[in-house]
Amino acid sequence: METLKTRPVPSLLRYWWVLVVRGVLALAFGVIALLWPQITIAVLVTLFAVFALLDGVASVISAVRHRHFGWQFFGGLLSIAVAVLVVLWPISAWFALLLLIAAWAIVRGVFDVAAAVALRHELDSRYEWLLVLTGIVSILFGVFIVLWPLAGTLAVVTVVAAFAVFLGVLLIATGLRQRSLLHRGPGAAARQLT
Repeated sequence: METLKTRPVPSLLRYWWVLVVRGVLALAFGVIALLWPQITIAVLVTLFAVFALLDGVASVISAVRHRHFGWQFFGGLLSIAVAVLVVLWPISAWFALLLLIAAWAIVRGVFDVAAAVALRHELDSRYEWLLVLTGIVSILFGVFIVLWPLAGTLAVVTVVAAFAVFLGVLLIATGLRQRSLLHRGPGAAARQLT
């Protein structure tokens, strides 16, 4: 019979780097947008498409590697699909693009919260709130854009940038926390499950 001390390290802990990669991408996107608030819509669209594509690819790779075709996998597919749609969407449809970004943020946030709940036995219970918080921040960001889509391009760029920076910091913190659990060894990770 398998005991807590011999239980293998949970799969999510081994893929802590996916959260860090997602966080670094979000942080880089946000910092670039903050440094150049007068950024053109075309550049913002391109930056967002690259961010969403890389975010999706990182999530899908992680899900495929540990054969967990759940919320993380579908969240990754959603990000890739949105990236493709953003690239194909004409710049003249800025309003539609804003709504697409809002929808992506809300659905991705729901997937992140659902993943945190589904994987709560693999996460350190004291820090699982970080993953839940990333989902809630995404949902709130999407709702903000839906409620105030015409707040002005500069304001939208600033809000998008601030969201990306905050999300990036949360994702990096969550990934590094999971990494520290992994490096404590299988026994420590297993003890967190009780």
